[in-house]
Amino acid sequence: MHIEQLREYCISKKGVTEHFPFDEVTLVFKVMGKMFALVGLNKWEQGETKINLKCDPDWAEELRGEYESINAGWHMSKKHWNTVSLNKDVSDAFAFELIDHSYNLVVSGLTKKLKAELENL
Repeated sequence: MHIEQLREYCISKKGVTEHFPFDEVTLVFKVMGKMFALVGLNKWEQGETKINLKCDPDWAEELRGEYESINAGWHMSKKHWNTVSLNKDVSDAFAFELIDHSYNLVVSGLTKKLKAELENL
């Protein structure tokens, strides 16, 4: 997967914006102001195609045991975030499923007001 594929997929989702809140190399995707994906662009340039994604804690543990390229979230809550190394044993199709899961998990935790705003976009 290329960074543009990942970016286009993320920003195509309803209510998603992209930001650089931490520094000029950490691209953050948010839905209604809440993070669901983070990418270190400097690492991509070096060939490390990694993305941090929110994940259900039980499934996160299961995925870490099943895939060599899925680990506890780097610089994130290890319980709720995974770091996924792309272009290895995680297919692009499954990576998109993980992005969907992260997005949906964040949307499910939004307030009623934000969910209503998202529906009206």
